Amino acid sequence: MPRLRRVPREEMTDPVVRFFYDHLFSPDREGTATGSPGDWWTVFALDPKIFRHCVKGFQLYRESGLDPVLRELGQTRAGWARQSQFVFSQHCKQLRALGVPEEKVRAIPHWPVSDVFGELERAVLAYTDALVLDGGRVADEVFAVLARHLPDERILELTYVVCLYEMHATMARALRLEFDDRPDPIVEVPAPEGYGTRDIADELTT
Repeated sequence: MPRLRRVPREEMTDPVVRFFYDHLFSPDREGTATGSPGDWWTVFALDPKIFRHCVKGFQLYRESGLDPVLRELGQTRAGWARQSQFVFSQHCKQLRALGVPEEKVRAIPHWPVSDVFGELERAVLAYTDALVLDGGRVADEVFAVLARHLPDERILELTYVVCLYEMHATMARALRLEFDDRPDPIVEVPAPEGYGTRDIADELTT
């Protein structure tokens, strides 16, 4: 379950929130058309101001002049790097919808050792890693490749979108939304029965 309350349909008074709810959910199925539970929308409905701000961000990047394949490569890798199963999974679907070959989608987790990406695609993936994993510490050589292929406006858009989706990935994990509603995988593995009950000298001599 998400960590925050989900707002039921009858409590949704904001027209923008209700519009998205009506368009995303159907009485004929559970969750959204992509197969996700849809609780991102019902939890963010707790604050219509934040909800509206988020959907404006979605609209902004969809109206940008950046090649949507490059955009989705950045978003998908950001989800992987920030360990958000929700963001990674949803944007794998978007890449396929854009006609990106399956071999490229499957190679995103191990892109540094894959030969399926072109120069600009590799630069986008490296730039994404620098933004998400290295806190914005970008090598000049990576930026030079981006600048050789993209105008400044598109690089700014790419930067914004990747950082926006790092934020969404982080929030989804923190609030356990959608496919990020799962236990933390880093837990102690119990020792074998009887471990630690004998004297340490006995342990060393057996």
